[in-house]
Amino acid sequence: MTSYRKYIFVFLITFAIFATAFSVSTHLSNKKAASIKNTEDKISTDILSLETQFELLQEASCKNLKGSTLSEELDFLGEKLDYAESQKEMSSESVMVLKKYYSILQIKDYLLMKKVDQKCDTNPIVILYFYSNRADTCNDCTKQGYVLTELRKNNPGLRIYSFDYDLELSAIKTLISIYGVPHEFPALVANEKAYTGFKSIEDIEKILPELTRTKSTATASSTPLKK
Repeated sequence: MTSYRKYIFVFLITFAIFATAFSVSTHLSNKKAASIKNTEDKISTDILSLETQFELLQEASCKNLKGSTLSEELDFLGEKLDYAESQKEMSSESVMVLKKYYSILQIKDYLLMKKVDQKCDTNPIVILYFYSNRADTCNDCTKQGYVLTELRKNNPGLRIYSFDYDLELSAIKTLISIYGVPHEFPALVANEKAYTGFKSIEDIEKILPELTRTKSTATASSTPLKK
């Protein structure tokens, strides 16, 4: 009888341990799922807001178009997607869907800026950046990304749109076809001409001399007047 009670006691302890582990695991899984859903909802709302802005800006005056912060919001949305992907807060499928949607928004913003230029003569400075996430395909893509980020910090008027070359999206494939972007990375399109291979800040300033002129003007305007 003593042996029987011993087995019952061991069974109850084992059952309690498994029940606790299952409960904790379920709680963490539910919490993770809720976090993923929350992140998806936030990004989806931001995307919807941006789409609404596209519609509004197409009807706006030149003054309002020049003062638009749409590209800055796209940059912020891109950072949120990058963070969500790196932290694995969302499923790979969800990230891919939102990444495609974000890429389409970038193209729409690019087309909107071309319309703005025709309407308001803004002469925007634009770079299209094509990269690959496959480590065996682009050894310099990360370094190129840092260069472009630094270049944009020093040139607030510069617009940079980045696209995953391997993303299965017909709009990106069409963009690649229009500008003849080869399957070599990193790749940049500036003044509607494609360039491949890593480009330093100095290289890009040679390709886009208007960048240095813009920088000189900004520096001159920010220099205090001598009394």
